[in-house]
Amino acid sequence: MTHLVLLRHGESQWNLENRFTGWVDIPLSPKGELEARTAGEKLRKYKFTKGYTSVLQRAIKTLDIVLGITGQSDLAVERDQALNERHYGALQGKNKAEIGSQYGEAQLKLWRRSYDVPPPKDRTELNPEGISESLKDTAARTLPYFQSKILPDVMAGKHVIVAAHGNSLRSIVMHLDGLTKEQVIELNIPTGAPLLYTYNDGKIVEHRYL
Repeated sequence: MTHLVLLRHGESQWNLENRFTGWVDIPLSPKGELEARTAGEKLRKYKFTKGYTSVLQRAIKTLDIVLGITGQSDLAVERDQALNERHYGALQGKNKAEIGSQYGEAQLKLWRRSYDVPPPKDRTELNPEGISESLKDTAARTLPYFQSKILPDVMAGKHVIVAAHGNSLRSIVMHLDGLTKEQVIELNIPTGAPLLYTYNDGKIVEHRYL
C-alpha cells in the first residue's frame, strides 16, 4: 500500500477575515497553526518519503508544523508555484460577504466554485499584471505538475504529502475522483484536514479524510 496525503493549509489570516487571498502571501492565523498541529497529530503514524508544497508561506508553514510533529523535519520537500492557489484577479483582498452583497450570492458562488468562469480582471495594487484564473486555468498548471512529478513518486511506491490550497487541491481531487465540472461546484476542501488516498498496485483503493 502506498499513501498520498493532500492537505490544504491551515486557516490563513485572510481566511479568518473572509477575504479572497489567491496569490497574496498571507500567513497562517493562530487557528491555522492549531489546525496544522492537529493535522500533524492525525498523521503521526504515517512516514513520508517526499513532500510537496506551493511557494506560499501558509502552505509551507503548514507542512513544516506537520513534519515537526511527525518527526520528519528533514523530509525532502519540493516547492513549486504550480501548486499555488488560484489567482482571484480583481477580487484579491476583497471581503467575500461584501462581494456577495454587491454582485449577488449566485455570482459569488460562480466566481468561487465554478470550473471555467474566472473572477473579474483588473489591474490593482495586489494584481498589477491583471491576472485572473478559473479552476480550469488553475488545473492547467497544477495537473501537469501533479502528473509529471507527484504521481510518478506515488507509482514508484513513495509515500507523499502535498500541502497546498483549496483550488489547486480541488483540481487534483477533481482529476483523481473523476468529477464533472458540474460536480466540482459543490467540492470544498476544508483547511487543515488531511485527505488520504491509498494506492494498491497503482490504483486508488480508498480515499477519506483523517
